[in-house]
Amino acid sequence: MSAPKVLFAGLFHETHTFLDGATQFADFEIRRDNELLRCAGDSSPLGGALESATKFGWEIIPTLDYRAAPGAIVADEVVETFWQELADRIPTQLDAVYLVLHGAMVSPSFPDVEGEILARLRERVGQLPIFGVFDPHANFTQRMAEHANVLIAFRENPHTDGRAAAQIAANLLQRCLTTGQLPRTYWQHPAVMWPPTGTGTAAEPMRSLEALAREFEKTHPNFWAVNVIAGFSFADTPESGVSFTVSTTGGEEEAREALEQICSMALENADAGNLVDPPLSEIMAKLKPLPAGLTVLVEPSDNIGGGAPGNGTGLLRALVEHAIPDAAVAIDDPEAVMQIASLPIGSRASLEIGGKGNRLDAGPLLLEVELLRVSDGKFELEDKQSHLAAMAGDRFDMGPCAVVRHAGRLTILLTSRKTPPFDLGQWRSQGVDPEKLSVIVVKAAVAHRRAYDRIAARMYWVDTPGPCTSDLRSLPYRNVRRPIFPLG
Repeated sequence: MSAPKVLFAGLFHETHTFLDGATQFADFEIRRDNELLRCAGDSSPLGGALESATKFGWEIIPTLDYRAAPGAIVADEVVETFWQELADRIPTQLDAVYLVLHGAMVSPSFPDVEGEILARLRERVGQLPIFGVFDPHANFTQRMAEHANVLIAFRENPHTDGRAAAQIAANLLQRCLTTGQLPRTYWQHPAVMWPPTGTGTAAEPMRSLEALAREFEKTHPNFWAVNVIAGFSFADTPESGVSFTVSTTGGEEEAREALEQICSMALENADAGNLVDPPLSEIMAKLKPLPAGLTVLVEPSDNIGGGAPGNGTGLLRALVEHAIPDAAVAIDDPEAVMQIASLPIGSRASLEIGGKGNRLDAGPLLLEVELLRVSDGKFELEDKQSHLAAMAGDRFDMGPCAVVRHAGRLTILLTSRKTPPFDLGQWRSQGVDPEKLSVIVVKAAVAHRRAYDRIAARMYWVDTPGPCTSDLRSLPYRNVRRPIFPLG
């Protein structure tokens, strides 16, 4: 018997539709053809899937992998170019398709990019198996369910299992190819939206929802996979929000019964996932006097992993105003890096930091700083199972960086490429030991916790101005289907 021919492709972007501007073709890191194979064995979902493909003896047909950091709405050009390049690479002889997706990609013409691509792909490949892996912060849709046989969501948030989830999907595709059974996916949306802060799987309601999904997989022999999909609440699309899928070779009635049960659990616990952050004044009061050990201040409104610019000055201003000693914050500001990086180490300068092009922020903060270090910003991840590994593999490039210090007590890491704070290598590679600080700011919601939980004495979430606010009712939704919790 000849080896199964399996086409591999990836399309990964989490789209924040309330941001200004657009994510253009140039913003994507693109791999074509055999370039995909370089990911084999790395920490990314694609790396895990390729490793499984080799183990199963598939004939791998690598095509395209488009990836971009979370950001503003994606230009239609990206979607159409991706599809044309993919269509040109679909061979006449093919046995299956394996996709690495995000699931929350939006363009002006396509509020459901993944559903559109899957529909076009299904039309081209007929009834061949379409399997794959996706991020649980997807806004899953009916079209995605109709045109894919099995898509597996990461089951952990922080996403420590992106690679493992990809291998679960590969195992199920191997089962399909071996047995000839072809599952169908059913989807249901319980009219709930949660901010990212409410979607950590170590806490309720996600913990119990994931437990119920795994129980369904154990007790229903026909169920190949049950997904808990947290949704991405910063995408204003008709099907945004929490949803669930069952992929099964059994009947629709059995799948719907399970979906009704898990949707009911989500609705009953809707309040538990709607976490709104306390005001800045309340949290800064907790730092007087400064407690022992590391305090992590979490700034979800400027959550880089959710598409925010990572240059908000809300907590930066608070650290300066309150003269917090041994504090640190990373700010994405390529202009500031360019202005100071050419100076000799030890130089002092006045520098406008952060807030540039961020209409929700108070604007740049002028500070007197001392230059401590410059670098190319490249680092290897310390944790190959981190959320960042699921996005980028083993290494990350922050662009040219500068480390500066203000008033002898505040360390600021200036980057040229916004960097989700999901790996401590971000700091240690720049000569800063986060464990020796008293306070550190992370621009995240939940995904930082795998890195910072183990070194933090305490962790406070703080409300500051920014596009990733946890107060969903403050956002100008127009396209989300209503009624939906908590919008009404």
